[in-house]
Amino acid sequence: MTDDETHCYELVADCRLRAAADLFAHTWDPVVLAALRSGPCRRRDLRAAIGGISDKVLTDTVRRLLANGLVDRRARAEAPPRVEYALTTLGLSLVEGPMAALGRWVTEHGDELLEAQEAREPQEAQEARAR
Repeated sequence: MTDDETHCYELVADCRLRAAADLFAHTWDPVVLAALRSGPCRRRDLRAAIGGISDKVLTDTVRRLLANGLVDRRARAEAPPRVEYALTTLGLSLVEGPMAALGRWVTEHGDELLEAQEAREPQEAQEARAR
């Protein structure tokens, strides 16, 4: 086995790769991370910036990102209490690294991706009718 093959096998067998891939398995995780890229944000402002996310889903998403160390919750001692969410150093490294690379890829190849998906849909419908 070459060094590259060994490294690839180690990544596949390593639970760290699965943990990293899981960050993109939840639809709203990257969206919330991207929304926090511009800086700390209160919950209502975060929800307004994202749009289309329910309160429950935002709660679940923020809890998941907090548990993964990607987002920090900052409570301010004010009346009324003020809570802000912000990217941690780890979260910022994800947003500015892999997510930025994915964004560049989507900008370059997004149309091709959508065209391929649309072309596949009629073929799948025909196959389903043939069964």
